[in-house]
Amino acid sequence: MVFKKRAIAALAAATLAFTAGTAVAAEPLSFVSWGGTTQDAQKSSWADPFSKSSGTAVVMDGPTDYGKLKAMVESGNVQWDVVDVEADFALRAASEGLLEPMDFKVIDRSKLDPRFVSDYGVGSFYFSFVLGYNEGKVAAGKPQDWTALFDTKTYPGKRALYKWPSPGVLEIALLADGVAADKLYPLDLDRAFKKLDSIKKDIVWWGGGAQSQQLLASGEVAMGQFWNGRVYALQQDGAPVGVSWKQNLAMADFLVVPKGSKNKEAAMRFVANATSAKGQADFSNLTAYAPVNTESVQRLDSVLAPNLSTAHVDDQITLDFAYWAKNGPSIATRWNEWLVK
Repeated sequence: MVFKKRAIAALAAATLAFTAGTAVAAEPLSFVSWGGTTQDAQKSSWADPFSKSSGTAVVMDGPTDYGKLKAMVESGNVQWDVVDVEADFALRAASEGLLEPMDFKVIDRSKLDPRFVSDYGVGSFYFSFVLGYNEGKVAAGKPQDWTALFDTKTYPGKRALYKWPSPGVLEIALLADGVAADKLYPLDLDRAFKKLDSIKKDIVWWGGGAQSQQLLASGEVAMGQFWNGRVYALQQDGAPVGVSWKQNLAMADFLVVPKGSKNKEAAMRFVANATSAKGQADFSNLTAYAPVNTESVQRLDSVLAPNLSTAHVDDQITLDFAYWAKNGPSIATRWNEWLVK
């Protein structure tokens, strides 16, 4: 009888252990991004393959909300496991203790572009701000660089610029004003805002990719600052738009894991999968955003590859994410004050 009781107890314990192990393995992983076609591509390129290979369901959530991420961590009730964020936020959040360190025993750091890797985040993808123009609005010929954006005499018409106080617009103003690429930082804010003042009445601000495309394709603006993938998409649709890659400004999104994630180990495996050569190439081929894995380039669609940032590194300037992580909040205050003047 004693033996039987022990056997039953052992069986019950084994069953409980098996059930608990299964529950852990089956715990869903939450992936948060910005929505739209980008997140759709992340789902098909990363989430679905990861779910299939690991047996861990990936629940898509969004949009990314920095305030919400911070509140979760500070309350100790973290519901998100992997979050797609902008590079400067990733660095700032790390400095504020909001993120888990990346596990580079799981994630192969050696295969990633070092510009887009930190101890607390790795690149999700990268892209460029490029000079896009409506071919029917530039009678003087194709604009070659950012100086054309501020030359309303030679190239009359409205200008489209990204409305948020983040890396990009101020750098464009300084480059157009003659500042050398290697002398951009720290940003000369007085000089940048003075340059922007010269075309302020001609600026049409955009806050999202679809809006920027509409402005350019319709001819409401003659030219402007655009995400390279959005210009490429317009060209694929037959819109009369052109692009200059000279001094294209490289910007990245990062994948981060909020501190206190309940699925940290699975989160690291997900990031490893997303940043693998195949994961990055599959995503790039769907979105026209460039891969951060250096071994992905050979996997890119041959027609698409020349239209990605990876094909224009010789004319490329990488925005200083660390500078913006440190100075972004104070710049935002000045930016918002300038907008309403």
